[in-house]
This record gives sequence, C-alpha cells and structure tokens, in this order.
Amino acid sequence: MRTFVWQGVDEPRMEIVQVESLDRARGTQIGLVYELRWELDGSELIVDIGDGAVHHRLDGADFFDLQHSVFFNSLPVLRHGLLLPDAAPHDYTMRYVSVPQLTARLAAQRYLPRGEGVVGYSSDDFSADIEFDQDGFATVYENYMRRLHP
Repeated sequence: MRTFVWQGVDEPRMEIVQVESLDRARGTQIGLVYELRWELDGSELIVDIGDGAVHHRLDGADFFDLQHSVFFNSLPVLRHGLLLPDAAPHDYTMRYVSVPQLTARLAAQRYLPRGEGVVGYSSDDFSADIEFDQDGFATVYENYMRRLHP
C-alpha cells in the first residue's frame, strides 16, 4: 500500500490517500469547512462528510472524479499510458462528485499529453497542466494542489 499527501495551493485544503490498487483506495480530505472520508471500491465510490455514507456508481462513466482529489486524475493517466512518448489525447466521461455536497453528475473531460510527465486537463471552460511522477501519480496540479508526500 502506498500513501500520498496533497496540499491546496489556492486555499487551505489537504488530502491523504492510501492506495491499494487503481480500483481500491481510500482517503480523507480536510477543507476549510468540511472533513470528507472516501473509499473507492471498483465501480463504486463511497463518500461521507459525517452525515452518513453516500454511494455513487460509475453507471457508464469511464472514471470517477472527486472534487479536490488529485488522486483521481491519475486513474486515466495510468490506465491509458498518457505519460508514454506516443500517447494521444483522450476524451472521457467522468462521474464527477462535488464536495461538500456529495452530488454526482456526468462531466466531459479531456486529457492532453504534453510530454515530460505533464498532461493538460480541461473540462468545460477550465484547463490546467498536471505534473506526474514516473509512477503516474500527480505531483503538481497547476495553481491548485501540490504533493507533500512522498
């Protein structure tokens, strides 16, 4: 099992994630006004801010995307080899879970390999570059998050 810690750059926020595999992981987010615990178990994401667990299923989406969690950006990058030299852009339909509301919606997202461990991310009118380590886990999410450990 690997443990990662990310910190917000744009506002006070932290997340610790324990990764067993790309299908099994759990984490805790601490935001300014909430504490969230989540667990990824295959095609189900369980989220809880203390009011009881909310279960989300992929239901046709390619991946989950949990707001304020950089771990979930690694999933398409690792599964589709987006850090390889010949990687092509990919479009995905994500099951996006907002925090702290814990509501889910489908969201179109594009991942554009830029080389040297960087992938461009865009959804709607938002875009940013995300840097990844050699194992495919995010280290810096432009103007948003940075990894503290390891």
